[in-house]
Amino acid sequence: MPLWGKVKLLFQLLLSLGEVDDLQAEDIEKMKQEDVLNALLNEIGASQPVIREILIDERDRYLAQRIKSAPGEKIVAVVGAGHVPGIKTYWQRDIDLDRLNILPPKNPLTASLKWIIPAAILLLFVYGFYSGGSQAGSDMIMWWVAANGLLAGVGAIVAWGHPLTVVSSVLSAPLTSLNPMIAAGWVSGLVEAFSRKPKVRDFETLQDDIRSVRGFWSNKVTRILLVVVFTNLGSSLGTFIAFPMIVRVLQTV
Repeated sequence: MPLWGKVKLLFQLLLSLGEVDDLQAEDIEKMKQEDVLNALLNEIGASQPVIREILIDERDRYLAQRIKSAPGEKIVAVVGAGHVPGIKTYWQRDIDLDRLNILPPKNPLTASLKWIIPAAILLLFVYGFYSGGSQAGSDMIMWWVAANGLLAGVGAIVAWGHPLTVVSSVLSAPLTSLNPMIAAGWVSGLVEAFSRKPKVRDFETLQDDIRSVRGFWSNKVTRILLVVVFTNLGSSLGTFIAFPMIVRVLQTV
């Protein structure tokens, strides 16, 4: 899934927690009706087409082919109600199961970029020290540390992070931005979780708190999530700001 799709899914799941207690037995029965099911499936396809394709459409094709190829004269197949419309749709088609069993390869460009960008920045530092001396190299590192650290710290402050969380984000962001295996938000989120440990009350009020902006920021569980998101956002902005400043230092050498 693309990053924006993951963010949308995460917030949709959080927002839907407040509606779980409102479901009644008759609501579940209504969902089993074919027209209601189709409406729900179409809604999923509109908001999360990737999830619809992987969790519903591909499974429908797989189930339809497996049922058709099952041995025996009479076959009884017990499936989820949400898969029935899709199985009917694909029943008259020949499905290639081998193709469905193969995991799609990862994009090599995406996997390489997370290493190429930090490597390029490190090479710029080396080139700065080599061509401009210690002054140019120090100025480049200063811009990098200041932009990444300060903006990550601002992100932690916006999320109402603990003072130790803010300090950890400022210190970790310049280093984690050069390491694709770890993010500044993970560090600050971990510090926030230990500095302000969520209590049972925070979990009990979670469904109500996520319905308002104030509750989202005051609940210690969701605040950890906010710290992670805003710290990473600040660190990412710092990288985009620091890069042209580093290049400008090199141009003055």
